Amino acid sequence: MVESYSKNANHNMRRPVVKEEIVDYLRHKQKQNTGYLAELESFARKENIPIIQHEVVAYFRFLLQTIQPQRILEIGTAIGFSALLMADNVPGAEIVTIDRNPEMIGLAKENFATYDVRNQIKLLEGDASELLAQLQEPFDFVFLDSAKSKYIVFLPEIFRLLKVGGIVIMDDIFQGGDIVKPIEAVRRGQRTIYRGLHKLFDATLDNEGLTSTLLPLSDGLLMLRKNQEVIDLLD
Repeated sequence: MVESYSKNANHNMRRPVVKEEIVDYLRHKQKQNTGYLAELESFARKENIPIIQHEVVAYFRFLLQTIQPQRILEIGTAIGFSALLMADNVPGAEIVTIDRNPEMIGLAKENFATYDVRNQIKLLEGDASELLAQLQEPFDFVFLDSAKSKYIVFLPEIFRLLKVGGIVIMDDIFQGGDIVKPIEAVRRGQRTIYRGLHKLFDATLDNEGLTSTLLPLSDGLLMLRKNQEVIDLLD
């Protein structure tokens, strides 16, 4: 019998850390946005426009400055906050972002015209399913922050466009904890999202062609690294 760990175990290692006070700490202790990003963040919060939470902002800063992707694809532009954040942290990158909401497109166009000083960002208007099929040039970083039930639908085209070694990040994949519940406990209006996310997990988390990880930041991130040219997404 091994006794050393039972006597001297660090019991804090067995306690979940993503509690409300920890989330609050992550959002307020880490470096805050300044300038136009702070203004856009404030506007989005005021108008209840979904943008990435600050703990994801801090993570993106670190990740993007580290890996320095040259071509970035985003699905779900909203007001352009995350596209501008990515442009700010990878000044040499070309960014293609897709949205179909006319109101958000109008706001994003205004923000890009004002703040995209290096002309890094190209906004495509319309349904991502149709627009993805028209793209040909490869990307090395993809960020999805759109309809959650469509993530699995978009994935074949995304992997077609993604370079080997490229990274995909998908936001809001825990759905407030709904994904760990039986479907009967999920509100009927959310069950399409629930089914779509579980199909996504089934297709990616144990896929031999991918390296995957789930991160408990904000409402959860799914990160995938493409390890081979052809990715088999089984139904």
